[in-house]
Amino acid sequence: MRVCGPKIRQLREERGYSLQDLARRAELSVSYLSEIERGTKKPSLKTLERIAVALNVPREQLVEADHPRGLDLGQRLRLLREKAGLSLTQFASQVNISPSYLSEIERGNVYPAVDTIKKLAEGLKVPLSVLWGQGETLGQKLRLAREEQGLTQAELAKAAGVSAGLVGQIEQGKVQPSLKTLEKLGAVLGISPCYFIADDTGVEEILHQMSAEVRCLLMDPKVQSILRMVCNCTEKELRFILNFIQLYKRSH
Repeated sequence: MRVCGPKIRQLREERGYSLQDLARRAELSVSYLSEIERGTKKPSLKTLERIAVALNVPREQLVEADHPRGLDLGQRLRLLREKAGLSLTQFASQVNISPSYLSEIERGNVYPAVDTIKKLAEGLKVPLSVLWGQGETLGQKLRLAREEQGLTQAELAKAAGVSAGLVGQIEQGKVQPSLKTLEKLGAVLGISPCYFIADDTGVEEILHQMSAEVRCLLMDPKVQSILRMVCNCTEKELRFILNFIQLYKRSH
């Protein structure tokens, strides 16, 4: 995470604040604020929060990504936790993991299992995609599908006839697999290769059009279990389900 000094300067000037004005509002020295704006000093999250409050903007608006996909999972998690007013210890207790492990996740030293990410999202009352970022990457989709079937990277690699190292690199986003490799992995996981490369934008639009009641129903664990089963259906099985739903709606 990098603090965007030029953005702070832009927001300050848009509000007609001088360096002295903003420094006074944020309870900082003028010289320190000037260095933050020039990018020669990196403020703590607490200092950044004071600047955000003084400018009346979300703290997230004052940072820029270290890479094109934006904040990483740990940075996003920490911002959301602090926004919810939870200490590291409080949130760790709430999601039933150790504070030290949560701290390691937030610092980006470890990457948690999918089940742990789900617990973190539930604890923060946000969708899983909020922690992962806008749209899942191919690697994230592969990891989710693999872990939901209880397979290790080595087990998936062996069944698909590829190296465990390759599976690891795909999940980390370090390599882009060939279509042939995706077909092998999909065959083992029982899903179409299209799942890995499909754009999630259409799905987000569909969810946005749903009523609040339907979206709430989709959060039910039993409904999600059914949806996961549907994901593994063959085209013939899926057409049967669709025809059954249409027949049911016509009869009612």
